Amino acid sequence: MSNILKALDGAVLRIQFARAEKKNAITAAMYQALADALREAERDDNVRVAVVHGAPDVYTAGNDLQDFLASPPRAADAPVFQFLSAIRDFPKPLVAAVSGLAVGIGTTMLLHCDLVYCAPGTRFSMPFVNLGLCPEAGSSFLLPRLAGYQRAAELLMLGEPFVAETAMEIGLVNAIVASDLLLGVAMAAAQKLAAKPAASLRETKMLLKKGIDEAVRAAMQAESEVFRARLRSPEAREAFAAFIEKRAPDFSRFH
Repeated sequence: MSNILKALDGAVLRIQFARAEKKNAITAAMYQALADALREAERDDNVRVAVVHGAPDVYTAGNDLQDFLASPPRAADAPVFQFLSAIRDFPKPLVAAVSGLAVGIGTTMLLHCDLVYCAPGTRFSMPFVNLGLCPEAGSSFLLPRLAGYQRAAELLMLGEPFVAETAMEIGLVNAIVASDLLLGVAMAAAQKLAAKPAASLRETKMLLKKGIDEAVRAAMQAESEVFRARLRSPEAREAFAAFIEKRAPDFSRFH
């Protein structure tokens, strides 16, 4: 069974994280499936809108660290970077329904979605620094632009979880919706979009992003280079070792 499920509902493609037993932690194979799904949806005229969602109790816990350590994304065309390029460049409306946990890329990917709905108890986090890494998905550029520099610095540098109300306050989500209604609300919005002129929506999305497109690409390129370098850093090795050994990391000897 695939850990990424696809279902076409009229002109709306649902893309679902389906690895609930592992809190929808994303493997390299899942990143490749996500990238492929978005690229196929981009080419398919039957798809007018895409919706990404997880299970009611978890969107995604971010990277599967065991898989991540076994095959770290050292190349520029690694599946994770293919996915990030695909979601950045996706020309059609993209809607997200988020509940439970949204860790790391589970939060930063939302910066590339057009409409985001979340459940009341959702916990977002971007713990990249805590793993000896750096921001990704263009978040080093997009998050300060969305939330302001100090709030973005707080969320990215401290890397602590934040709640649905904070996500709403900074503009990361459009609305907080009861868990049992969440997917239905996201799908209803997607169906509304699917009924509108497809070319007009694509042009509107392109115009909305036109002024920042080059800056986002430059940020993602810089992040990718630093991220891959950080993977080889002693801080990252200590962070991952501490995770596996179920202990607190000690960064005091690194400068």
